[in-house]
Formats: sequence, C-alpha cells, structure tokens
Amino acid sequence: MNPATRIPHLSDLGLLIGRVAVGVVFVAHGWQKINDLGHGAVAKMFEGMDVPVASLSAYYSTWVEFLAGLALIVGAAVPIAGLLLAIDMAGAFLFVHKGNGVFVAENGYELVLALGGAAILLAFAGAGRFSVDGLIFSRTESRDPQHAT
Repeated sequence: MNPATRIPHLSDLGLLIGRVAVGVVFVAHGWQKINDLGHGAVAKMFEGMDVPVASLSAYYSTWVEFLAGLALIVGAAVPIAGLLLAIDMAGAFLFVHKGNGVFVAENGYELVLALGGAAILLAFAGAGRFSVDGLIFSRTESRDPQHAT
C-alpha cells in the first residue's frame, strides 16, 4: 500500500521539504552571483567557460536561480520555476560540467544533475498542498461548480 494513502498529506510534506531544501540552494547560488560576484564578474566567468551569449546567460542564471529559488521556497508558480531552473541546470551541465565526470570536487556534474533533476521533478509534481500554489488552487477548485461535492 502507498504510504501516502495511509498517512494523509505525506506526499505534500515531502514536496514542502524538498522544495525548501532545493530552493535554499538555488537562492544561495543566485545571491552569490548578485552580491559576491556581480554581473560583470559572472559574465566574464561565463565567457571564460565558453558559455554562449555570456552576458545574457549570466543574467538568466543569476536571476532565475535567485527568484525561482524563492518561488520554490514559498511554493509559488512551482511548475514554471522548476522548468526555468531545470533549463538553467541543463545549460550548466552542457556548457560547464559534462566533460569533467560526475564528482563536484573535479568540477563534475553531480550537483547540477541533482538540482536539475529535483527542479524537473517539482515542475511535474507541483508544489503540493503546503504552498502558495496549493492555497490558490484549492480555493479556486472549491469555487468551481464542477469540483463541488
């Protein structure tokens, strides 16, 4: 038997914990780019790694990691945030980490793979009941006559 059917809201609790954990990591990386490095340094770093359109990629990476990470934490627009973060991690994999093996100690792709996988999982699964999305959509569904019981 599925544990979620025995314990109500177990999957929602799992989504909450996962969203917050992954969101904190993304916010930290975005904040590091904003606060510690600055756009110029991130763009220059991306240029040195042959990331296409380095300046635009630096903006995308910085702000998606920061803002979509915040969205994951509060559970707002999680399918969109998850998709944008998965695209960010796909770029990091393809342009920076794929040729370095798995392990992060060797600039490998293990963190990028884990974060990208978690982001796409959240994009497909949604935020769960304990989220802004859950609050908004549960209210919308309760007002929808087709969902009335």
